[in-house]
Amino acid sequence: MLKTIPIEELCSGMYVDSIAAQQGNLKITSRGRVSNEQQINHLKRQGIKALVIDLSKQLPNDEPASEPPLSPVEENIESQPEVSFEDEISVAVALHNKGKTLQKRLLESVSKGFPIDLAIPEEFTQNLVSSIDRNPNALLCMTKIREKDSYLLEHSLNVAILLANFASHVELTEEEVQELALSGFLHDIGKIKIPDAILHKPGRLDEQEMNVMRDHVYYGTKVLQEMGLPKSMIRTIGEHHERLDGYGYPEGARGDEISLFGRMIAIVDTYDAITADRCYKPGMPSQKALQILLQDSPDKYDAELVKKFIKCIGIFPVGSLVKLNNEKIAMVIRQHPVHATKPVVKVFYSVRGSHYVKPSELDLQKSPTVKIEKAVTASEYKLDFNKYFSEAIAI
Repeated sequence: MLKTIPIEELCSGMYVDSIAAQQGNLKITSRGRVSNEQQINHLKRQGIKALVIDLSKQLPNDEPASEPPLSPVEENIESQPEVSFEDEISVAVALHNKGKTLQKRLLESVSKGFPIDLAIPEEFTQNLVSSIDRNPNALLCMTKIREKDSYLLEHSLNVAILLANFASHVELTEEEVQELALSGFLHDIGKIKIPDAILHKPGRLDEQEMNVMRDHVYYGTKVLQEMGLPKSMIRTIGEHHERLDGYGYPEGARGDEISLFGRMIAIVDTYDAITADRCYKPGMPSQKALQILLQDSPDKYDAELVKKFIKCIGIFPVGSLVKLNNEKIAMVIRQHPVHATKPVVKVFYSVRGSHYVKPSELDLQKSPTVKIEKAVTASEYKLDFNKYFSEAIAI
């Protein structure tokens, strides 16, 4: 018995016969069973609106599947199939470098009062979202590759990547994912108006300096309004330092006065800032940043969104470094869908021998004896991880 249902009602165990309504030109090459939430989310992101299911082949929740799962979606040139980390990492490296170059040009234009063509960052963030759709792990990995004294360039780029991935995870529309990616990319553009003595001060700002620093939100939204950025994006960018308890800035908005996108960008902005090396402090491991976000919820941050963000990037996020119980250092390259503490890692350094080793992939779910001991940073072991990454991993 066939029945047409909206995509919102699709769940694991259902047998898909065909697509009933969609945006774009996607098509399923063969019939099959839905086996997990990732397949459903992928269909939603690709514009599938309704499907025809075969009720006679639907499984109860506790019954194992005996037929092959839903086959991959065949996509035309307007959408991208999922690709491997190895295939996407070179694209991600090029995108990350291009993003930093574009950030530098945007900041220079704002500093000199030159007009900015919004089409350029729009096209870039569209390419960024496309890479995330193909394989999010590659660009997420790049958010952990940081250059000294490049925080202002890298931070907004990383926020764009993390925010786009977060938006996709909570099943926002393609247009909303694009909007948040561009908002993240432009959110700190006003900092170029802050004096360097304050922006790069190697220590805590006093109250007067902090008031000057807070003006970056005003400068940024003013410039972006003149550029013709949509009001919804101006609001998102204007809220990235607002907090639910009303002690944020510039408006001191509280609770429901802060939009959903404003709450999301606040979480991502804080996370990346905590994990980054700054002129006045070293970056913290991702695990510590996530703990801080949890501790500050629900007072400062939306507790449900923080939980969803943690689920999105994982307890040990892709690109982060971990010490294993066999005295090796590894980089996380892929999350396990069920076991959050058992990701796939790439081992590259021996603590016991104090030397690099040939990179080797290790699935901790399939390794009963090797486990993650703790999250670490490259600086703890005096590792030049950026150099090693470019020479041995991003190839």
